Amino acid sequence: MDCIFCKIVAGQIPSEVVYTDDRVIAFRDINPMAPVHLLIIPREHIISLNDITERETPLVGHMVQIAKQLAKQQGIATKGYRVVINCGPQGGQVVQHLHMHLLGGRELSGGLG
Repeated sequence: MDCIFCKIVAGQIPSEVVYTDDRVIAFRDINPMAPVHLLIIPREHIISLNDITERETPLVGHMVQIAKQLAKQQGIATKGYRVVINCGPQGGQVVQHLHMHLLGGRELSGGLG
C-alpha cells in the first residue's frame, strides 16, 4: 500500500508519536497550523468518514476520547482547541486515510460557532 499514514503505523516512516494503542496512533503534524497540531489516525486503513460503517463507529468515538485526553496532556484543554476531520477533496482531505486534527495553543480564527 502506498498510504503515508499506513507507513507511519507500520514504522516505515518516522514520526513524533505522542500516543499509541491497539486501535489508533497520534503524532505531530509535520506542517503544523498551530502550536499544537496532532494527527490521530486509526491503525486500520479507512479512507474517510464516508467509509465508516456501524462496525467502525466505536473507533471514531475512541478517536474523540483520545483527542480529549491529548488536549489535556498538551495543556490546551482549558483555553480551548479544535478537532477537525476533513472528508474528500473539497473538504480538504489530502491523505486518503481517515484522520483527525487536534489544533490549539493559540486563538483559532474562522470558527463556525
